[in-house]
Amino acid sequence: MKAVRMYAPRDLRVEEVDIPSYASDECLIKVMAVGVCGSDIPRVNQYGAHVSPIIVGHEFGGQIVETGADVTKFKVGDKVTCPPLIPCFKCKYCEIGEYSLCEDYDYYGSRRDGAFAQYIAVKEGNLLKVDDKVSYEDAATTDPCANALHSMMIGEFKPGDSVCVYGAGPIGLFAVQYAKIKGASKIIAVDVWEEKLEMAKKNGADVVINSMKEDAVAKVMEATGGNGADIVIDYSGAPICQKAAINSAAKLGKVVFLGISHQGLELSEKEVDKILRRELSIKGSWNSFGKPFPGSDWTGAVDLYENHGMTAKDIISHRLSLDEAPAMFEKIATEKFFFSKIMFYPNGQE
Repeated sequence: MKAVRMYAPRDLRVEEVDIPSYASDECLIKVMAVGVCGSDIPRVNQYGAHVSPIIVGHEFGGQIVETGADVTKFKVGDKVTCPPLIPCFKCKYCEIGEYSLCEDYDYYGSRRDGAFAQYIAVKEGNLLKVDDKVSYEDAATTDPCANALHSMMIGEFKPGDSVCVYGAGPIGLFAVQYAKIKGASKIIAVDVWEEKLEMAKKNGADVVINSMKEDAVAKVMEATGGNGADIVIDYSGAPICQKAAINSAAKLGKVVFLGISHQGLELSEKEVDKILRRELSIKGSWNSFGKPFPGSDWTGAVDLYENHGMTAKDIISHRLSLDEAPAMFEKIATEKFFFSKIMFYPNGQE
């Protein structure tokens, strides 16, 4: 089969490799669509993975073509997506169902071979069936959608809340779409790319703000009648946006940090005062796995695709063949250009 293997940072190669064998508790999946996660970019272009060489990629949808002898819940022909975390199920966090915090986990695409390939072997416990009416590219975006749902859960979202997202990348756009589906009173999206703000409008944002051209906090306050937003989530990881999120929150507001910054965050007297005087809650959101594994964020995301109109259609910016993967990652490393969700189709587009 054809696969994209990483030998070192910025050393991706399209190669012919053996179709993977599979254990008795695994299924062989024909990968029909696989997306680039935000974590794939620094992994491929800067830091590398835990093993080398490795087939990267963990956001995918596909079809079961063979099943192991002990597989009972799936059959050949099923359309599936894959929660990529393999918890140990033994540590103190796994024992309470907080699998995202597992202390001894495995992971498709970073610790074992992933899905930038025509086929992948996956444990039965890491598969979720999706309805045939769900497209493969929607199935492949269940992971970022589940992350968006998790951040909204951490923010204690309820219908009627006003929501502001800083960073209209794929996870932020899924949060916008979720807030629209579930009845937010107002949805505000902030970004520096006009193309991403246009996507935010298509996905349900009522107000979009280009923070390179306008004072984002002032505009959020204006859009909320001077109150601020009930839930403010930073998906960018930029310290300037994390601080703006605090300043954009309403009294008793929930501020959620999901974007990974790899930077420190210094709060001014003004921001600390806001946290105190408005009694803000500030929480982190990390991944999306809960009990029973993979948890309600994943099953909820699948339900949204199947029954409530959730779709990645207006979130995907690039649809490419697997052969184009090395050049795309090199372009990301060397050029500044607009992209949202990048999707590869190892076996051709459906």
